[in-house]
Amino acid sequence: MPDLPHALSPEDALVAVMITVSASDENIETAELLRIEASVNNLPIFGAYDMDRARLVTKVVFDLLTEEDGLDALFGLVRENLPDYLWETAYALACDVAAADGTLHGPELRILEEMRHELNIDRLHAAAIERGARARHMILRSE
Repeated sequence: MPDLPHALSPEDALVAVMITVSASDENIETAELLRIEASVNNLPIFGAYDMDRARLVTKVVFDLLTEEDGLDALFGLVRENLPDYLWETAYALACDVAAADGTLHGPELRILEEMRHELNIDRLHAAAIERGARARHMILRSE
C-alpha cells in the first residue's frame, strides 16, 4: 500500500469509501468535499481520527483508481480493515457524499452498486440508506 505509514484503520477505510464515490465521476465537487469534511469532523466514529491521514488515504485511493484492478484492490482493503458491522455505515457515508451535490451521475450510481455488492449490503437495507441520504440532501424548490 503506497505511502501509508501504517495499515488502514477502520476510519481510513471509511474515508477511502467516501473519496472513492466522490472521485467516481472524475469530477470532485466542492459539496462532496464539504460533506466528507463534515462527516469526519462531526461523526462519533471519527472522534479520535487524525485528519492528516485523510490526505494520505486520498492519495492511496487516487493511486489505486489509476491501476487496472485498483477498484477491486480498494474494496479488498476496505473489507480487510473495516469490521463488517460497519459496512452499512460505509455505504451510508458513500450515499451522503454521492447525494451532497444534488445529482447522481452514472459513475456514482455504478460505484454505489459495486459497493453494495462488495460490502454485502442487503438490497432492502441499501434502499433505506439511499432514501435517508436523499432526504437529508433535499433542497427547497420554488413552486
